[in-house]
Amino acid sequence: MRDHMVRFFSEEVRAFLRRENPAWDVRRVEAPVLTPRELISDAYTNADIWVQEQLADTDTPLVLRPETTPSTYVYMQHILSNHSKTRLPLCVWQAGRSYRREQEQPTKHMRLKEFWQLEFQCAYTADSGNDYHAAALEPVRRMIASLIHLPTRIVPSDRLPAYSQTTMDVEVDNGDKWMEVCSISRRTDFPDRYRAQPKKGPAVEQDILVLEIAIGLDRCLYNWDIASRR
Repeated sequence: MRDHMVRFFSEEVRAFLRRENPAWDVRRVEAPVLTPRELISDAYTNADIWVQEQLADTDTPLVLRPETTPSTYVYMQHILSNHSKTRLPLCVWQAGRSYRREQEQPTKHMRLKEFWQLEFQCAYTADSGNDYHAAALEPVRRMIASLIHLPTRIVPSDRLPAYSQTTMDVEVDNGDKWMEVCSISRRTDFPDRYRAQPKKGPAVEQDILVLEIAIGLDRCLYNWDIASRR
């Protein structure tokens, strides 16, 4: 069922983006779970993440990734800077495991130390006339509701990360609580600027915004299972 969700959600996000703008380039990437510590946000302390013991001073500090975004950004930077035919808008996504030091809680809260993420990083120029964040909210809510078959709603996130201009959550009512299963953010932390080369004249550098659609696959499965038992 998780594999089905990955296929369905990725196809729906691709279709939504290309309805908004046929120029979207959508790609899937895989990256190692062990990630250099330097790529991970300082917002994660060693109390939040799993850090590999360094047996020698020359060892590269590695951690189990708390999210897929840093490695997705590395790939996006690589293809944008080294492949002249790769242009914005560009969406790169991953589905895989991430790890965080969560406190012990009952399963019904679904705050797991090891969990599956499906994260889409959709980069576009900041001067775009399209508000992709606003346009994404209802299609994402609808695609989740179509699989889980429980009441869903869109609400402002109870936490606004430093990298985000705005974050909205998709929540599911499973009878016990409204549970967040997805967050949709407009990120401002892409490391590079976009260098566009017009047919005539000098190259132009532009700021980049990122529409992030981050789906908790374990939470989707948990709520799908509740709905399927009713």
